[in-house]
Amino acid sequence: MSQDLSRRTLVQAATAVLASAALPSLAQSNWPSKPIRIIVGYPAGGASDVAARIVGQKLSERLGQPVVIDNRPGSAGNVGADAVAKAAPDGYTLLLGTISLSVNPSLYPKMSYDPVKDLRAIGMISSTPFLLVVNPKSPYLTVKDLLDAARATAGAKSGEINYATAGNGSGSHLFTELLASTAGISLTHIPYKGAAPAMNDVLGNQVSLTFDNIITTLPLVKAGKLRALAVSTRKRSLVAPEIPTLSESGVAGFDATAWFGLFAPQGVPREIISRLNVEMSEAVKDAQVREKLLQLGAEPVQTTPDEFDAFFKGEVAKWKKVVQTSKIHVD
Repeated sequence: MSQDLSRRTLVQAATAVLASAALPSLAQSNWPSKPIRIIVGYPAGGASDVAARIVGQKLSERLGQPVVIDNRPGSAGNVGADAVAKAAPDGYTLLLGTISLSVNPSLYPKMSYDPVKDLRAIGMISSTPFLLVVNPKSPYLTVKDLLDAARATAGAKSGEINYATAGNGSGSHLFTELLASTAGISLTHIPYKGAAPAMNDVLGNQVSLTFDNIITTLPLVKAGKLRALAVSTRKRSLVAPEIPTLSESGVAGFDATAWFGLFAPQGVPREIISRLNVEMSEAVKDAQVREKLLQLGAEPVQTTPDEFDAFFKGEVAKWKKVVQTSKIHVD
């Protein structure tokens, strides 16, 4: 082989390698070139569905492609999350994740996907506090009253304080168990089949208290049908700043939130994740989107992908500890 032919062969080989290496970047530069689907693991009309549609509409405007909301309810969000975890990692199938995504690995011993390994965090959309509420006729006017009463009845079979939840493993169950363990008190769990019957018995003063999403409880508080003792988040809520936090009410360090965020299948190119994060953050900052989220009781949040990833992994670890300590089992 002559030197010229050898040199020409090397140049052709190098050019082929560079060209093949450039193909993914070229494909990514054309993204998005077709509609994007956001899968929601809950029925249409719920808070997560509404949040996805609010943000999805603005994302569609910014990306220049339709954003379709695809409801896949079932198994506390697992059906929808599984579909995204197994989707092609091309940036066209996303998940509207909720707190259930971080809780389910501890509640369900056999899952068809691993949310930490199989999903990639894009960014948080909003944070939503829960409210600790009692009936207006309740003797508990403050969190201190509740804690004092719980400690006074510790070990006694009669007079124990009951709390209502939407069922084993529900947000209201987990939040209250975290409260009990953080405050060092004992409360008696009364599980119901859904949030509505649980709330009905608190409204009827048949059960002492419940924890529930501010989206559903704040209107009842404003109507005088419930008394709010505290919010679950580290900071006071923007939509109800007059309600103190649990941490400032005697349960130091308590911080729990319901949240919404976007995830993609693991393996989606970083360039697409970054683009989605930027556009989603801009969408959430939009005045109309912000106002609509606040009307839901959902406070808009912007994070980087890495910040949201760290938050999500922290949530998985936190709720795993609560589930194991409290020996919570799903129905």
